[in-house]
Amino acid sequence: MMSAMLERQSTASEDRGALAKMVMTLLDHWKLSTEDQAALLGVAASNRAALARYRKGEPIGTSRDQFERVGHLLGIHKSLRLLFPQNRDLAYRWMSTRNKAFDNLTPVDVIKEWGFAGLLMVRAYLDRARGV
Repeated sequence: MMSAMLERQSTASEDRGALAKMVMTLLDHWKLSTEDQAALLGVAASNRAALARYRKGEPIGTSRDQFERVGHLLGIHKSLRLLFPQNRDLAYRWMSTRNKAFDNLTPVDVIKEWGFAGLLMVRAYLDRARGV
């Protein structure tokens, strides 16, 4: 029983490590500054070490907030790829492009200003655009 529990924990840790690498690759595709990457992940801007660890595949934190942020960021990416299937450059640039729907702020600015609620606002906007 104990070995099964340890095996599950190890698998969960590996999954969180894969998620960390995936989301860091995404943030690189979006060409975001270190400060913006930290803000989107809910990490202190001064915590560059955490970003470097995630990039190497160390597991994303176990906090529900951070785990959910990663899920929403990957959901945003999925929506952008579905909305702009023929234009990967636009899909990657969208997060740092000013948008009238957000009072001429960029989606990244919305998330930095509103935190988790801003992340939900951006995701909901894209879901509506997709007709979901």
